[in-house]
Amino acid sequence: MLIILKNKHTLQVDEFSFKCCIGKKGLSFIKKEGDKKTPKGIFKIENLYYRKDRVEKPLTNLKCIEIKNNMGWCNDIYHPKKYNKLITTSNEFKHEKLKRKDYKYNMLIPIKYNFNKPVIGLGSCIFIHLTKNYKPTAGCIGIKEKDFLIMLKLIDRNTQIKIL
Repeated sequence: MLIILKNKHTLQVDEFSFKCCIGKKGLSFIKKEGDKKTPKGIFKIENLYYRKDRVEKPLTNLKCIEIKNNMGWCNDIYHPKKYNKLITTSNEFKHEKLKRKDYKYNMLIPIKYNFNKPVIGLGSCIFIHLTKNYKPTAGCIGIKEKDFLIMLKLIDRNTQIKIL
């Protein structure tokens, strides 16, 4: 299965087209930490992370991981061993907190951009996550919850996302 970003407002999954939003400054092959751009390329996806206290465990073939209070994703360029990885949060390094007060990370799927051997400063925390208003993101792809749930039924751990 291939998820295709058709344009900055449309995510194609199988025969389904979903309205979406992307990074505030558009798409780029040259991504940098904090630039508000969504990276171009073809990437694998990771597991589904979800808030058990807010949503039921969705039907999906992805591995489902419940988001705990102390879970974060490191975006600290001064900690290369943790950069762009799931971490237990601490005050030692900068991170994106997964258990947010808003709804955006009630469900999220990390996109494996700059993932296996992350290059410091090339960008981190690139997710498919929820949106309600399609406002531009900090570099992620946002879709509505009902569309996210449909997408989850179609994809699996071999799914890739094409952002071009």
